[in-house]
Amino acid sequence: MLYSSIDKATSFEKRFENVETVVYENSTEASKSVAKEIAALIKVKQNQKQPCILGLATGSSPKGLYAELVRLHKEEGLSFKNVISFNLDEYYPMEPDSINSYVRFMKEQLFNHVDILPENYHVPDGMLKKEEIAEYCNDYESKIEVLGGLDLQILGIGGNGHIGFNESGSLQNSKTRLVALDHITRVAASGDFSGLNNTPRTAITLGVKKIMEAKRVILMAWGEGKSNIVKSSVEGTVTNLVPASFLQEHNNATFVLDKSAASKLTRINTPWLVEKVEWTEALTKKAVLGLALHLEKPILMLTDADYIENGMSDLLADSGPAYDINIQIFNKLQNTITGWPGGKPNADDSKRPERAEPAKKRVLIFSPHPDDDIISMGGTFKRLHEQGHEVHLGYQTSGNIAVADDEALRFASFVCDYNEKFGIENNEASAIYKKAKTFLQNKKTSEIDIEEVRYIKGLIRKGEAQSTCYFIGLPDSQIHFMELPFYETGTIEKKPLGEKDIQITMDLIEKIKPHQIYAAGDLADPHGTHKVCLDAIFNAVKRLKSKKFMDDCWVWLYRGAWQEWSVDEIEMAIPMGPDQVLEKRKGIFKHQSQKDGVVFQGADSREFWQRAEDRNRETAHIYDKLGLSNYAAMEAFVKWKY
Repeated sequence: MLYSSIDKATSFEKRFENVETVVYENSTEASKSVAKEIAALIKVKQNQKQPCILGLATGSSPKGLYAELVRLHKEEGLSFKNVISFNLDEYYPMEPDSINSYVRFMKEQLFNHVDILPENYHVPDGMLKKEEIAEYCNDYESKIEVLGGLDLQILGIGGNGHIGFNESGSLQNSKTRLVALDHITRVAASGDFSGLNNTPRTAITLGVKKIMEAKRVILMAWGEGKSNIVKSSVEGTVTNLVPASFLQEHNNATFVLDKSAASKLTRINTPWLVEKVEWTEALTKKAVLGLALHLEKPILMLTDADYIENGMSDLLADSGPAYDINIQIFNKLQNTITGWPGGKPNADDSKRPERAEPAKKRVLIFSPHPDDDIISMGGTFKRLHEQGHEVHLGYQTSGNIAVADDEALRFASFVCDYNEKFGIENNEASAIYKKAKTFLQNKKTSEIDIEEVRYIKGLIRKGEAQSTCYFIGLPDSQIHFMELPFYETGTIEKKPLGEKDIQITMDLIEKIKPHQIYAAGDLADPHGTHKVCLDAIFNAVKRLKSKKFMDDCWVWLYRGAWQEWSVDEIEMAIPMGPDQVLEKRKGIFKHQSQKDGVVFQGADSREFWQRAEDRNRETAHIYDKLGLSNYAAMEAFVKWKY
């Protein structure tokens, strides 16, 4: 048994957790650890002259794992000739060569790059006739049983706690079968299929029973978006409403998490309930604000008894009485509020989040997609310009894959009709639109957009971004379209961050020499563009750190498109009145291609303007509940110390 081969990355007491849980700094380190265990298992089986039976998963979670296994094969000689694999699931119906097929996914991520024998890997067949599926599923399980069962099963976890495609309501003794996909699952996958209407409604999945019979199970989860369901699965009751919770009853299962996915676990979110802690300034703020929100009391109304009865007697003993702690935290939170995101001129800035000088700052707002700026910090964006700062916008990617085909077809048809009307058809530009129109009229759901279509979709988003900037009042000279190369693949799957991406980012920073940089710290983006864009900025800033102008450059991180900062993290809060909320909404509406059926909506069915308003309103409401001033909405920021 290779239970101990996953590094124990944390040392907290785990009395709230009902299954072995290991937390790593990031998904890269976690994936390497899991790959190390799999490699060791394969070698043990090789030495025993036995096959290694692996259960494999698809989706974003195992990509790093497969990349590391490929590296181990190519650089360290790990052989897969004794490996027999069984994948968890496949959409139905699904052609094996479709871009969304799990057969294709596994070949591209793993099988084509290692020496596994083609007859030794198995992925459920998405092209069966319906009447053939039941017998096929029985045979699939029989093959596993004949081989002695799965030695190790790799899992991801869905937003509703599904494992494989065993959705909420699946029973612990469920067998391999055809299942109807939950709406939450379909919405989460809809970006891959260019919309919910094109997303399969059914899939073939390995049953929970076979997963639970595996000798070893490792569930991997990355990112804040998985933190709530991870907590439910690890610390909650065992229930078929959260199928991943069944793993609490497995005798050799481990949840392998990065810090973000683990952030809601009790030992990480409220460690003072688990062990004695050092009450740092940040931890004290987190605990007190959390206590006030839990008890639904303003900060200044908390009592000694509230602290004692909620596991915070150590803090009271160290820093009490409650009145003194309350005043300290209240003042800290109050000092985050400012109507002057660029600093207030001729004012005492000792307790303000931003410097008063220079009074007129050069500001560079980075926007991963062409609408993240207005969605996430539109009120602040407008206020910075109105208060006289020189605001520049750096649109990091074209955002072209988020334009629906019918929008692009409408655009291409308009240009083609115009050219025909005025007799300007026979030129290179006209040929681009004709080719794109023909492709879109005949496009199959599994096809990748041709370059001409990506160009048109990029033009649509570029025009919308310019319209937003004009609405704010920026001239063209302060609008920069960076078109980072990592993004331009035409598919959901992007290239890794490259040197050219970093250099383009450095060049823009050096050109502007900003006093403020705003960047998207919203890493719950389901397709990872925000993370790559942020990494490009972090790399660029670190490399430019020695430059003189960087001594005066502060970096602020915003959120809002997918999630919001928790109140204890916020270091600058920009209040908005009702009129400013409506102005921001008008700015978001400039992005017409992103309204009324967004391609990449994620699991949140609201349009982006609705998400933004709800999150900004909720942030303001939290400040109000804590006993501070009541505003219509607030945009929140965290300072990055580089």
